[in-house]
Amino acid sequence: MNTTLDKNNPKEFINTLKNITYNKKVLFACVGTDRSTGDSLGCLTGSFLKELGYNVVGTLDNPLHAENLIGKVAKINKMHVDLVIVIDACLGKMENISKIRLENCPLKAGTAVGKDLIEFGDYSLTGVVNIGGFMEFHILQNTRLSVVMNMSKFIVNIIKIAMPLDKNKYIKSIFGFKKINLERS
Repeated sequence: MNTTLDKNNPKEFINTLKNITYNKKVLFACVGTDRSTGDSLGCLTGSFLKELGYNVVGTLDNPLHAENLIGKVAKINKMHVDLVIVIDACLGKMENISKIRLENCPLKAGTAVGKDLIEFGDYSLTGVVNIGGFMEFHILQNTRLSVVMNMSKFIVNIIKIAMPLDKNKYIKSIFGFKKINLERS
């Protein structure tokens, strides 16, 4: 079950995400670092998701990256979750920049920059942030932040639609905790 997100018609992507996550405890493992603009898609998305109350490993403040991957994946494997969706940036063809793909397979992080890291997760959700094929480190360092931010916000909105949080969840606001009604009027 692989699907590419069509930003003009996200219905298939949303339905796929709904189907694979229905009645499951999901963990988002968000790979990347804020030290490289292009590689920040995962940890930026993780930060947004965590703020909303989703189960996340990998944020801007506590990233999941090449240097800590083995230790954090060992901890993830001990968590009591039904499904791990790994979110990461990738490089691709010019015409695929900003495309987001959900695949029914583990993610092998670091491939774009030639790193041989472990595979993990049940599904991988990857976003093409820039072109690949040459000088990958340089390309990731010089990726436009606006591309990454827009992709991250879009991914979060798709997840919010496909996997709405419990309508009785308490949300922390600047005024403390308050109950919010997520039902539509």
